[in-house]
Amino acid sequence: MYGVDFSGARDAGQRIWLARGSIEENSLEVLDLFQAESLPGSGRERGLSHRALVSFIGEQEGGIFGLDFPFSLPQDLLWGESWEEFALTFEKVYKSPEDFREGCRSAASGKESKRNTDSIARTPFSPYNLRLYRQTYFGIRDVLASLVRDDAACILPMQQPLEAKAWVLEICPASTLTREQLPTSYKGRTPTRRTARITILQALEKRLQLRVATSVIRSNIVEDCGGDALDSVIAALATFRSFRNAFALDAAFPYHREGWVYV
Repeated sequence: MYGVDFSGARDAGQRIWLARGSIEENSLEVLDLFQAESLPGSGRERGLSHRALVSFIGEQEGGIFGLDFPFSLPQDLLWGESWEEFALTFEKVYKSPEDFREGCRSAASGKESKRNTDSIARTPFSPYNLRLYRQTYFGIRDVLASLVRDDAACILPMQQPLEAKAWVLEICPASTLTREQLPTSYKGRTPTRRTARITILQALEKRLQLRVATSVIRSNIVEDCGGDALDSVIAALATFRSFRNAFALDAAFPYHREGWVYV
């Protein structure tokens, strides 16, 4: 089981963190924590690390991955007869992240609209918000479209889960923290932000059956001032909780096209 803190930055290989966990006695134990640039065939550059991440996901038969970027758009901004068609033609419609953001804003009359699942999960931003649009663009274009094209994984809940393939879920660390009434300001070098990371980690261990296997992993979570290492652990925990809850969702909403944020 993996949590992935994703990035669309040029040096994404250094910014993407993966937390690998194992279910032990109804708890999630974090066994490993690493950056995407350490994956086979990877590197610091965005395209290289994204391709390595796609390959890694496809190789983990039976693995479950939680990734923290929007998998889709609001219903009014979608096209095609299925989510798969949307993902596979995404790059043809939007040639660049800037084209994507401006196209969505134009189609929404300048508004930053959200999906039904964003409202339910209380995600902080629209998929094409200034802080998120690059992550959304490269996540859909480089990761999801590639996995769909290669039939290498099952993207939940838009696709049915198959035992022989990895399962990929959309998660949002901020939503998980909000649900647990924990601090959401923890990224930074100040002592206050470091203390916040410690507080969050301790609370997750106490409330949500999280375990950290080694002191080295714990130190990496706390000392990563960008908060990306912690985000990957929260992503893994949200993935674990969703698995334990049988991937429950509200069937009243158009999740087969808009997607679903597992909190």
